[in-house]
Amino acid sequence: MSVSLSISNSERSPLTVSSGSWAKQASGSVTMSLGDSMVLATVCMSKEPKDIGFFPLFVDYQEKTYAMGKIPGGFYKKEGRPKDAEILTSRLIDRPIRPLFPKGFLNEIQVVATVLSSDGENDPDVVAINAVSAALLISDIPFNGPIAAVRIAKCGNDFVVNPTYKEREESLIDLVVVGSDKGVVMLEGGFDQTQESVVLEAVKFAKGHIEEIIKLQKDLQEKCAKPKKEVAAPIINEELVKFIEEKTLPRLKEKYGTSFKKEDADAQAKEHLDFLKGLLLVENPPVVIKSEKPESEIKSIFFEIEEAFVRERIVKDGKRPDGRGVDEIRQINCETSVLPRTHGSAVFTRGQTQALGIVTLGGASDAQTVESLEGRTSKRFMLHYSFPPFSVGEVKPMRGPSRRDIGHGTLAEKSVFKVLPDREEFPYTIRVCSEILESNGSSSMATVCAATLSLMDAGVPIKEPVAGIAMGLFCQKDEFKVLTDIAGVEDHCGDMDFKVAGTKQGIVAVQLDIKIDGITYEMIEETLACAKKARLSILDKMTEAISKPNEKLSLYAPKIKSFKIDPDKIGAVIGPGGKNIRRLSSENNVNIDIDDEAEKVFVVAQTDEDLERATKQILTLIRDIEVGDVYEAKVARIANFGAFCEIAPGKSGLVHVSEISDEYVKDVTSVLKEGDDVTVKVIGIDNQGRINLSIKQAK
Repeated sequence: MSVSLSISNSERSPLTVSSGSWAKQASGSVTMSLGDSMVLATVCMSKEPKDIGFFPLFVDYQEKTYAMGKIPGGFYKKEGRPKDAEILTSRLIDRPIRPLFPKGFLNEIQVVATVLSSDGENDPDVVAINAVSAALLISDIPFNGPIAAVRIAKCGNDFVVNPTYKEREESLIDLVVVGSDKGVVMLEGGFDQTQESVVLEAVKFAKGHIEEIIKLQKDLQEKCAKPKKEVAAPIINEELVKFIEEKTLPRLKEKYGTSFKKEDADAQAKEHLDFLKGLLLVENPPVVIKSEKPESEIKSIFFEIEEAFVRERIVKDGKRPDGRGVDEIRQINCETSVLPRTHGSAVFTRGQTQALGIVTLGGASDAQTVESLEGRTSKRFMLHYSFPPFSVGEVKPMRGPSRRDIGHGTLAEKSVFKVLPDREEFPYTIRVCSEILESNGSSSMATVCAATLSLMDAGVPIKEPVAGIAMGLFCQKDEFKVLTDIAGVEDHCGDMDFKVAGTKQGIVAVQLDIKIDGITYEMIEETLACAKKARLSILDKMTEAISKPNEKLSLYAPKIKSFKIDPDKIGAVIGPGGKNIRRLSSENNVNIDIDDEAEKVFVVAQTDEDLERATKQILTLIRDIEVGDVYEAKVARIANFGAFCEIAPGKSGLVHVSEISDEYVKDVTSVLKEGDDVTVKVIGIDNQGRINLSIKQAK
């Protein structure tokens, strides 16, 4: 049966969902459209569960170039590995749906969201989240949804739901809000130093629109949903649980809250497990062991007991595993100029999380070209995040950037982007690399801090320093506790990872993930308030190391000069077949970039001398030649009657023998030779554009 439903709004494009016509062999399949942007979402489930100890969920979002009427570039005319934008949207889908599958459900689930049509106005990423939720809801896959997603912008004083690309460019807010019947499930957004109250207001504004989309999905469910597959509840070995509790809780109480160090916490966990396994081997109570894999069962039960114990101590007593108070930040240390030959560098350390930030400056040609459904764009700021295995003391093969690396790097990039200077003020392409040297809690927010410090060290005139902090949440019945600066064990045992980055003026980025059904506005408000307090404290520490951007760039940074150019003169700079621009570049050891849209020329050099010489030659080349002008020229060719001198690439004039010297010159070669540098004055331009020069009148 084919079903189609929609939400119509006279001010916005309609949201339409359909099912029953396409991809009918999938467990669930829907198409969803916003305007003429359409996404096909399919979900499939393996027949049998996997005995692998974690929930095997695979999410892939793919943008087909045919959606915008284009053929892929490159030699191999087919879409290849996922682009960063596709990976980021895959994560955007994964994060809100992952906690909504039943506990103990281990069947493989594959989610595929494919953009079939793009209208160039409506971003299909939010459409894909809603389409996936609808596909899961009508499928036979157990799913505690639905969820719904909207993007919120602010144009002028008004919030706008699901803005167009153009509206997003004009907005100071770009926030994706995902919610369920029980509250907010996920947040992801960038801001322009926005106050906490405005962020909360934007989240609340999304509520009514989320409810509409949830109703749309439930209406679809009533019309065409399949019966859900039953999931067998996990078998709980009550005797073993009781036995482990009796033997473990006293040791947990003894060790709890005694160390800030991750290796101590890891050692304690291993000690507890070794202790339990030893007891089981010695006492060997047959009623206790029913599993074929007793060690994995022991470990699983132990960690559940530990999680419940940690939760109880934090919510009831306000005491954390490492002894900190709920609002206490670990020790912070900041260093700048740590690398001798880079353009800027800094190390930010918070507890056992350490990020090394390195800045590299380049010219316009170093900018990244990005192909997307919006069209081709250019990025002059890039932040790349690397998480090597040694940062957590592990041994793993090192491959290309993981989805996590791309996600963390993009969050940090979004956090810093809003405080960068305009290209008019600072005409450089900027790349920041974050090398995570240690990790125990929020390396992405450490990256924000390290990036800020290294940018200031490089002399990039950022508007304000930016700091980031990761906040946690522990809920128990009607009580909850918000934690500041969560460590690894708190992230693992807690209900929320809420990253907030900002300046002293306001928030620049947020990212919220939860492990429960939803959180309330009260929880969000308290978290933002605590995050602000922590952020201001971290900024104070950072400004102790470097209070403002260095006034001078590194000796090793390239030198750049830019100037306006008449569009009619661009051809003169380039020359026939690029002859002039190649010659200017090679002779002066510079790179020359021309921005047609901005009508600007950018000259990039390693030395001030090369920069000034090339700039002078370009300005000479595009200058209108007038009688009386004086030029530094080069003798290009000697003739019996004088010398032809090049005053600019492709522009030459004749110095007649009578204009070489005040004295009589019988033989031109006795005074001049090819390659000589001379100062000449324009003394005439005939009606054919031929230029007459004089050396003697230039003196």
